[in-house]
Amino acid sequence: MARDRNGHVEYMRPIRRLLIGTAFVLLMGLFMVWRIDSPRVESFRAALIDRVVPSLDWALVPVTKTANMIDDFRSYARIYEQNQELRRELQQMKAWKEAALQLEQKNAKLLGLNQVRLDPKLTHVTGVVLADSGSPFRQSVLLNVGARDGIMDGWATMDGLGLVGRISGVGQTTSRVILLTDSNSRIPVTIQPSGQRAILSGDNTASPPLDFIEAPDLVRPGDRVVSSGDGGVFPSDLLVGQVAQGPDRRLRVRLSADYERLDFLRVLRSHLAEQLSDPGGLIIVPDQPFGPPPPPPDAQGARSGGTQPPETQPQGARTDG
Repeated sequence: MARDRNGHVEYMRPIRRLLIGTAFVLLMGLFMVWRIDSPRVESFRAALIDRVVPSLDWALVPVTKTANMIDDFRSYARIYEQNQELRRELQQMKAWKEAALQLEQKNAKLLGLNQVRLDPKLTHVTGVVLADSGSPFRQSVLLNVGARDGIMDGWATMDGLGLVGRISGVGQTTSRVILLTDSNSRIPVTIQPSGQRAILSGDNTASPPLDFIEAPDLVRPGDRVVSSGDGGVFPSDLLVGQVAQGPDRRLRVRLSADYERLDFLRVLRSHLAEQLSDPGGLIIVPDQPFGPPPPPPDAQGARSGGTQPPETQPQGARTDG
């Protein structure tokens, strides 16, 4: 027996040598069996394979599981790449969808402008909204049509659904449209089917109120509101909106025009009863008194016949017959 430095008997080293020698002999014998070319050895090899290989299925399970895990990981990597590609395509499709929706909305508005039924005597000019100067204190938009297109101050404007406002200020290539929601806007309207007359007064809100209704008891929410044509400024029977009752229990008008998307406006050529020479002539100035202006002094003199009152001569200047 082998002993270590302390004199103890060491058993592991001889056993290790014995096992290594036995394994080497078995491997050499297996190698020789697989290398000998003989019918008997061939039959022995076949019998050994039939005997040993079926019983080694349990040893192949880890190898099979590992191979399946590798295949699954590769499949997961391919699925992840495909998912990322689909996400990129989905983002592109969303952008195309948004562009298609905007084009569809513009197309619908243009179709609406072409299909609005108006008086055959009325002609129109379609303009594009260049800028929106809407604010809590003023509601107006700017169109790309002006005096060169024959636009005149006071003409009504519509979108594909209803009345939007009127021209208030005309330039050579542009014109300003004051909206019905502006605090300076006042138009006469008719409420159907009762036929009541009223004034639609803008107050810088989305639903302007109705003032000066003849018989409020005959007006119901949901009634149709159209322009009356009184005063000869606006054409009659232009759709304005529907009657609604506000939170303050006041009768208001839910406008039919889509004020959120004013892209195109139709300017109606109407013949005013009174031509407006100065821009914004329809805007009411609170400090200006109502009624016709007083005639000039020349007109007063002409109205009296153009003769001056006779001067009173002193009695002393009279002569006898």
